[in-house]
Amino acid sequence: MTPPNDAELAARAAEPIDVQDEQVLRRMAALYDTLDPVPSGLVDRITFGITLDALHAEIAELERSGDLAGVRSGGASETQTVTFTSASMSLMITVSPTAADRARIDGWVAPGSGVIVELRSVEGTLTETADADGRFVFVDIPRGLGQFVVRQPGDDSRPPVITPSIDL
Repeated sequence: MTPPNDAELAARAAEPIDVQDEQVLRRMAALYDTLDPVPSGLVDRITFGITLDALHAEIAELERSGDLAGVRSGGASETQTVTFTSASMSLMITVSPTAADRARIDGWVAPGSGVIVELRSVEGTLTETADADGRFVFVDIPRGLGQFVVRQPGDDSRPPVITPSIDL
């Protein structure tokens, strides 16, 4: 039996997908799921990274951190402090574990009086307003991937500031 030539391959490729093709594709998908599965949390990270807000936002940079996104520290009781900066503000948070799967976040934003701080996680969005000193607190939040969005209330001309995702 001789291998098909280019014209024969092109003719076969132009045919509609049939039941046999679908079976082969399902078996190939199962093989890839077994040999090279999608990394845990990848879909969540992509969701955070690709948002409509990010297209019209100022992105804050991670200055220092005990943990980066997807990397956990050795101890579950360890407190971590993270600082983000951008051209228009700086944000510092301290994450203190309160249980194996819960934490408290104490944060400070400058300039911060009345600034709205959103915490996005896979469980949803929480919102707090910074006090006159720029302080805010999120109590009893789920551990896991999180991202902050900082908005100036009543000033639609200033884009929100979005932080990279981090493991809380």
